[in-house]
Amino acid sequence: MACRRISSDLKLWSSAGRRLLNTSAVRASSRSDITTETHTGQVFDEKDYRNVRFLNAKRYVNENWGIKLIDEVPPIESTERVVWCDGGDEHLGHPKVYINLDKPGAHACGYCGLRYTKKEGHH
Repeated sequence: MACRRISSDLKLWSSAGRRLLNTSAVRASSRSDITTETHTGQVFDEKDYRNVRFLNAKRYVNENWGIKLIDEVPPIESTERVVWCDGGDEHLGHPKVYINLDKPGAHACGYCGLRYTKKEGHH
């Protein structure tokens, strides 16, 4: 509660120290960068005290979410019942995990999200 009161009454001195800037003059609704949703679904309310840190700076949100990039990669087809995934690179990947493809459909790696499927007609 104290933070909300401080943020609503916050006044910032300019670098010259002569001019007083009142934060109530800056409205979050007039800025599209404040209302942009992050990949975790984080969006602050217009009156949220955490918006104070964006009064003098732009809020940057990366539009290239990792889960969207992984969804663009088509599932990897295999004729084997069990496949392994190490992230695609021996040195920069992740620990090797084995994925069972006995059940129908795509099966995702728990580390990187790559999907694997078993080719139709193979036992």
